[in-house]
Amino acid sequence: MRRSRGLTVALVLSLAGAGTGLGLVLMPQASAITQPVAFTADALPTWQPNGIVFAMAEANGTVFAGGTFSAVRPPENAGSGTEQDAVNFVALDAATGAPTSCKLSFTIGDGSATVRSLVVSKDKKTLYAGGYFGAVNGTPVSSVAAIDIASCAPKASFHPAFPATVRALAVTDDTLYAAGDFGTVEGETRERFAAVDAGSGALKPFTANADEPGRAIEVTPDGKNVLIGGDFFSVNGSNTHALAVVDATSGAVKKTYSNIPSNSVVKDISTDETGFYTGNEGSGGGVFDGRIGLKLSDFSEKWRDRCLGATQFVLPYDGVLYSSSHAHDCSTEQEFPDGKRHFMLAQPTDHTGAAPAPVDGFVRGPGKLGWHPTANDGIGEGIGPRVMAVAEKNDVKYMWVGGEFTLINGVEQQGLTRFASTGDVGAPTTPVVSAASVKPGEAQVRWRTSYDADDSKLTYRIYRNGSGTPIASVTASSLEWQRPQASWTDTTVKAGQSYTYRVTATDAAGNTSALSATAPVTVPATAQSYPNQVREDGAKLYWRYDDTVSPYVADSSVSGNTSGVQVNAPALRQTPGAVTGSSTAMGFNGTSQQVHSDRRQTVGATYTLETWFKTGTSRGGKLIGFGNNTTRNSGTFDKQIYMTNTGRLAFGVYSGSARTITTGLFETYNDNKWHHVVATQGPAGMALYVDGQNKGTLNVTTHADYAGYWHVGGDNLASWPNRPTSNFFAGQIDETAVYPSALTQAQVKNHYDLAKAPTDTVSKVSATEDTYINQGAPSTAYGTSTSLAVRGTAAYETYLRFTLPAAPAGQVLKSASLQIKTTTQAGAGTADKVSVVPVTGTWSGAGTTFNTKPTLGTTPLGSITGIADGSAIHNVDLDTAAVSAVLGTSYDMALTSAGTDPLWIWSSEATAAEGTPQLILTFGPK
Repeated sequence: MRRSRGLTVALVLSLAGAGTGLGLVLMPQASAITQPVAFTADALPTWQPNGIVFAMAEANGTVFAGGTFSAVRPPENAGSGTEQDAVNFVALDAATGAPTSCKLSFTIGDGSATVRSLVVSKDKKTLYAGGYFGAVNGTPVSSVAAIDIASCAPKASFHPAFPATVRALAVTDDTLYAAGDFGTVEGETRERFAAVDAGSGALKPFTANADEPGRAIEVTPDGKNVLIGGDFFSVNGSNTHALAVVDATSGAVKKTYSNIPSNSVVKDISTDETGFYTGNEGSGGGVFDGRIGLKLSDFSEKWRDRCLGATQFVLPYDGVLYSSSHAHDCSTEQEFPDGKRHFMLAQPTDHTGAAPAPVDGFVRGPGKLGWHPTANDGIGEGIGPRVMAVAEKNDVKYMWVGGEFTLINGVEQQGLTRFASTGDVGAPTTPVVSAASVKPGEAQVRWRTSYDADDSKLTYRIYRNGSGTPIASVTASSLEWQRPQASWTDTTVKAGQSYTYRVTATDAAGNTSALSATAPVTVPATAQSYPNQVREDGAKLYWRYDDTVSPYVADSSVSGNTSGVQVNAPALRQTPGAVTGSSTAMGFNGTSQQVHSDRRQTVGATYTLETWFKTGTSRGGKLIGFGNNTTRNSGTFDKQIYMTNTGRLAFGVYSGSARTITTGLFETYNDNKWHHVVATQGPAGMALYVDGQNKGTLNVTTHADYAGYWHVGGDNLASWPNRPTSNFFAGQIDETAVYPSALTQAQVKNHYDLAKAPTDTVSKVSATEDTYINQGAPSTAYGTSTSLAVRGTAAYETYLRFTLPAAPAGQVLKSASLQIKTTTQAGAGTADKVSVVPVTGTWSGAGTTFNTKPTLGTTPLGSITGIADGSAIHNVDLDTAAVSAVLGTSYDMALTSAGTDPLWIWSSEATAAEGTPQLILTFGPK
């Protein structure tokens, strides 16, 4: 009988919201992993069998494994040890993963022997085995055996006759309960369930006759009742399918169940003080493959996890239910949709707050926790993991897992693996970061939350301008299948200046990811009218498609938590975009490419969809819609805008039937021009707008209610009116937004007009030549140096030359700044004031020395006082009027100081990323 070590508080971690403004750096939690998970996901070296493990038990730091195999071998790349015979059984040291001296062979004269169940007596002195075998080390038995653990020898006097396979065992102080395929025991009728004396093996009166095989058996903690599971439809003549509760002495039925589908069975039952739990398997339509949590007080159901993917084993431990399965669809739990298989899961044994309202008559199971080792289907039936056990040695707890798998965490490992309660060494994945600014005084840093296999709560540190000290930190939660965007808003930025950001992720053990790639941003001198208005109007999802890397699409909304995931590599940075200025678009091929949101959500009764598109396709396709899957075709889909083959636009919802608004017969939009489409639904019904004009309304106020994901560029359109040839859109899409309100026609028209309004543009101008002079080496030229220096005494002066662009037609210079980056050498910063002044004399990088230095102007262009040590980017605001006067020319400036503390910066010859001197020029309408 499997029992937990004792209940502790089961804590479900919720998503931590992103902070705004400068924040205190948060240190990782003292725990090595995110509680209440008790084990890392880092697999330890473990000996492995050449077959399948069906059963495990533990006693005194030893783990016993049984199944169908003939030998065990060292871990892959272990470098020591040779294969050993192990006939369907092996005993292993819990702490080392290596075989012990205990050797047992389970054999049978005819056919293939197998061990299907192992349990240990409460006093830890006897190991009981069940399966299909006729001898243990030559001692005759009949599919059940008792092993003296101290001597590792079968007890010859214990040999009850079970004539068919025994699939499960449970033991109390004096009774061994069995479940399996048998119809008799010791020649007496005992159909699929039986009990024998734990010492002598004598048959007991307990009778719980079932009509189909028994697969699971467990005793309640008080010892008064037995929980039985399997394929059956009746027990002792009472109708009950797959699960029943019977009296521990007589076997009389005490509780029946009728709400497990007929095509599903119970594969495993476990119990502890929090309740009892079933693992279920089935096949066919309407199957139930998940887990049920039930109360011990009255044996009623407290929750049901209806994930699809046969559950083989359940193990409650310290308030967490660990399970082995191949779960591939947890849509009913509002978790991951149908797709890849997840072989090991963890979830609290109980809801931590009020249980959710029942859906279809069932209370949804507690949400999954951040413990996610990976496996594969493996051999045999392709089930993957089949059994789990917790062992302890030297104050370290180990989660052992056995089954059919041949890979663990992508590394070859067959049949057995283990995970410890200490020693978390896996770092989170590196965050994918972007940054954006749509108005002065504010820069939004966004990243898709990282993934860590045993830490759902991570600390993110944000570094600005190359500094080695974080400017802020944010704590956010994520799971392998749920990685919402996190963001932080820097409110200390200055208009017209450029900044760069990098982010790391740190888990609770202190393991830290690599620094993200650099995310640059330039703060505009005035608010960018279109994106600023989208945010002001309350968009909760805003994809601008200015991303530079795959597969992440940043959310530019104020809340900033609905990032997108690119599927099949849409084309990035397509120009020109729909909005005047620097915005870019994303290109879709019309056959397989799309973007879906990374956060499962529901949609309220009122909402707005908005996007821009450009295409010449004659195959139509979906522009934006809401579906219940991600990379696979959604089975449920509505709230969508799509294009017909002729270029007409349709907005549709499902309200008992498909209800659509479609543009007029001759209102087509596949003309390779940018168009703006907006669809709303709310109490006033549906409305469709194109290029700021209302194209139709419909008095429909409801839509299909389900949890799902936003899709852009493609998803299912089966059976919808005027369905196009392609589900996927061929063309460019830009500026997609979703609102929790219905925009008015005036707001829609305003957005359309603002997209074409003049906006600021930014030019980054790199130095074409630079050098510095050194009073200490008055005849030396430094034109090829990778660094530049500034000091008053003894003098260093730096000279920079820029070829300045002319102002774009109809625009003026709104701001100018000089961007420099301190070098990595010690003491590169300065405590002194550094001034930027015009150069009035002549100079060259190759020939200028201290002795031939040029004359300088007297009126500074700008200055900066105090630059901290440590390689980082710094901006010097320049006199806008003075720079405006020299636009369109080659212009020279110098960096000077009156102090004695030198400043060292990178030159244009340096290879330091974003580290060479640049002018940041912001132009805008007059």
